[in-house]
Amino acid sequence: MPTEMEHTLAEAATLEGTSLHTGSKVTLTIKPAQVGSGFKFRRVDLPDQPFINADVDKVQTVERATTLAEGSVKVHTVEHILSALVGMGVDNALIEMDSNEPPIGDGSAAPYVELIKKAGVVEQDAPRKVWAIREPMHMETKNGSIITIVPSDKFRVSVTNVGPDGRFTQYFSSEVTPELYEKEIAPARTFVYYEDVKPLLDKGLIKGGSLENAVVVRGDEVMSKEPMRYDNEFARHKALDVIGDLMLSGKKILGHVICVKPGHGPNTQMAANLKRDYMKMRQLVPPLYVPQTGEAVLDINEIMKILPHRYPFLLVDRIIDFEGETKCTGVKNVSINEPFFQGHFPGHPVMPGVLQLEAMAQVASIQILRKPEHQGKIGYFMSVNDLKWRKPVTPGDTLFIEAEIVKIRRNIGVADCRCLVNGEVVSECTLKFALLDN
Repeated sequence: MPTEMEHTLAEAATLEGTSLHTGSKVTLTIKPAQVGSGFKFRRVDLPDQPFINADVDKVQTVERATTLAEGSVKVHTVEHILSALVGMGVDNALIEMDSNEPPIGDGSAAPYVELIKKAGVVEQDAPRKVWAIREPMHMETKNGSIITIVPSDKFRVSVTNVGPDGRFTQYFSSEVTPELYEKEIAPARTFVYYEDVKPLLDKGLIKGGSLENAVVVRGDEVMSKEPMRYDNEFARHKALDVIGDLMLSGKKILGHVICVKPGHGPNTQMAANLKRDYMKMRQLVPPLYVPQTGEAVLDINEIMKILPHRYPFLLVDRIIDFEGETKCTGVKNVSINEPFFQGHFPGHPVMPGVLQLEAMAQVASIQILRKPEHQGKIGYFMSVNDLKWRKPVTPGDTLFIEAEIVKIRRNIGVADCRCLVNGEVVSECTLKFALLDN
C-alpha cells in the first residue's frame, strides 16, 4: 500500500454569504498552502491582513461557537470550515475572509464541502502523518459532558446528543473518511433550543440566524424550513463540530472519539489536552507519528522480510516512522533477557555500544532495502565516522533508532544515525555501507 501523502487545495475558491452570529456579509476564499502549514485564517479586511493560526492556544470564547483571537484580531465560528477541510482530507489551507466570521450557509458544512470540491484537492510531496493514540484519554466536565479517545486504527467519532430534560437524545457513530463525511456528516445543520434564543440575542449573538440556516427546537417540536435531514441530525451536527474543534490541537489522530453531551467548550478543552499530551510525549521520545495508511509501521515479521538478521542479532523490534524517502525511525525494547547482558556486565548490565551501532546500521538498511530496486540485497559495513557513545543503555530502556540516508551513489550509501532514550541522544555516528546481492 503506498504511503498516504499530505493534501492541499488545487486552486482558490470563493463562497459569499451571511455570518450567523454577527449577521454581516462576508466573502470567504480557500487557497492552497504549503506542506506542513496546517490551517490558517487571514483577515483581508484589516490593515496588514493579519493571520491567525487554527490553534487551540488561540481560542478565546466557546459560547455557541469557537472563536480564535490573535491580539485584537478575531475570527468567529471556525468549526464548520475546519470540520469540512478535515473531513474532506485536506491537510493544509489558507482561509481568507473580509469579515470576522465565515458565512453560515444553511447551517451545515455542506456548502464548504462543495467549495472544497470546486477548488479540488491535490496531493503534496510529503507523507501525511497522524498521531496514533496509544493510551485512552478521558475528560468529564461539571455540566455532564464526557469525551473519551481510545486507540483505533481508524479515525472514528461516536456522539450522544442529550438535550434539556433529556429531549432529543440521539446517537451517531461513523468512521471519518471524505466519502462518509460528505454523505453522513456534512449536511447536518446547526440547531438551537427556543429557550436559548432570547439570551443569545441579548448577548449580541445569532444576529444572522433564521430558520433557513438553523433548526429551532421548541418543546418537543422542531421548527425548520425543511424536514429533518436525518432522524439523528442533531447528533450528526455535534459530530461535525467535534471534528472541527479537535483539529485545533494541530494533530490529526488515529483514534475513536466517544462523546456524550459534547459542546465547543469540552471539545476545545480536549483539543488542549491532546496538544498538551503530545508536547509532553515529545519531551520524552521522538514523535510517535504514523502515516495514515499504516504502511510505514513495520512489525517484526515485516522487518524480517527485509533484513537477513535473526536471533540473537536482530536489534530492531519495530519501525514506527518513515519520513519521505530518506528518514526512518525504529524501536528496540532493551530487556534484561538479552543474551549479551550475561557477560556485559554481570551485576551491572549495560548494552554494548557496538550493538547500538549495529542497531543503527539495521535501521538504515531497512530504509534502503525497502525500495524495490534494492530488494533482496544485503547492506555491508564499510566504515564509521564521528562515532560517539554519550550515555549507557540499561535493561528497561526503550531505544529509539533514527537513520537518515544522506547520500547514495550506485551501490554505496551514507547515513547519519543516532540512538535516543527518553529523548536524550545516547549514541550517534555517520556510517558508510555497500549494497551487494544476496
